Amino acid sequence: MPQQPYATLAAYNQWMNQRLYALCETLPEAEYRLDRGAFFHSIHGTLNHLLLADRVWFGRFTGQPFNVPSLDTKLYATLAELRIARAQLDQQIIDWVATLSEHRIAGEFSYTSLINPQPRRYPMSVVLSHFFNHQTHHRGQLTTLLSQCGTDPGLTDLIHMPGVALVTPEWQEEN
Repeated sequence: MPQQPYATLAAYNQWMNQRLYALCETLPEAEYRLDRGAFFHSIHGTLNHLLLADRVWFGRFTGQPFNVPSLDTKLYATLAELRIARAQLDQQIIDWVATLSEHRIAGEFSYTSLINPQPRRYPMSVVLSHFFNHQTHHRGQLTTLLSQCGTDPGLTDLIHMPGVALVTPEWQEEN
């Protein structure tokens, strides 16, 4: 399998994170921290989990483990700290994906996890798909949490990311 689909997903990850963090910065602190019943409670908790999970997976991919006691470990106390770390990791993900060969993507990937210390083996393409799908899953939760705050996240589909379309649809040319 070629590397391009994963490069597109890495770019989408960065694009959406930039947009969502910018929206989060407009929220009052109380709204940002409010427990809204999501898996990781608040917007801050969800952003934190996304960064933590990406660091765990990225550590597995690069052979530089990122060990945490649990998946709800708080990495940073503030949105500003999270945003800096998020931006750095997003660029590292883009750079790393650019190094993936078709041979590597077609191969296997093995790792151990907090949940199950037994070695696990999967096709690398499945693990990469899971990595990017997990991000999308929790960003979907974030858009719901932001909507609960009265903040419209706008279009979030990958096909709306600048640079994805090969041809500008006629309806866009009219607007």
